[in-house]
Amino acid sequence: MGVVIVTGGSRGIGAAICRQVSEQGHTVVVNYAGDQAAADAVADDTGGLAVRANVADEADVVRLFDAAEELGTLTGVVCNAGITGTFGRLDGQSLDSVRKVFETNVYGVFLGNREAVRRMSTKYGRGGGVIVNISSTAAKRGSPGEWVHYAASKSAVETLTYGLAQEVADEGIRVNCVAPGMVDTDMHAAAGIPDRLDRVAPSIPLKRAGRPDEIAEGVAWLLSDAASYVVGSVLTISGGR
Repeated sequence: MGVVIVTGGSRGIGAAICRQVSEQGHTVVVNYAGDQAAADAVADDTGGLAVRANVADEADVVRLFDAAEELGTLTGVVCNAGITGTFGRLDGQSLDSVRKVFETNVYGVFLGNREAVRRMSTKYGRGGGVIVNISSTAAKRGSPGEWVHYAASKSAVETLTYGLAQEVADEGIRVNCVAPGMVDTDMHAAAGIPDRLDRVAPSIPLKRAGRPDEIAEGVAWLLSDAASYVVGSVLTISGGR
């Protein structure tokens, strides 16, 4: 087992991924943007290392990967960090809010994937590895009236995943994506809509939101040898919605 970086690993889905990956025997690098206490708690739980870095900042991302490689051989990268931006219709969005969403959700994934290739590809004399990007079922639904800009950013993540997967499949790197549906995290309350889970749950075939650990299980599978023939795929984990 090697070192796995999880961006946005201090809470919610990211924290669950860190714990699941640690249970597989990997050394985990818990990336976070601001909440050091939460990141340190996850790092303590997993025996990993918490590293502060803004995923949309190139120098920060390089520093994050440098820190990871000090722990051992990098074998996996999970690009989970993401933000929704302002809740509401597209015509009510400011350019600044939308720009921040794309900087984190698209530029951040691009930088994480680029560094992952440079550090894991056989083209660079490395031993290969796995990249898992986190999208959202919003990429297919469009999230009208809520987060069209966010949905667009996640659609870009899925396109990036598919294209990069074909570029590096014969260089020892598998690239895939997980698209969660409605998940019970603090994201909804943080966006000012704490009742969203209750409102949306009836439209989900399973009649409930997902749990972070249910998403983490899918990520862990894609990181494992059990998914050795899975390349360029989007694994939807959504309760049927």
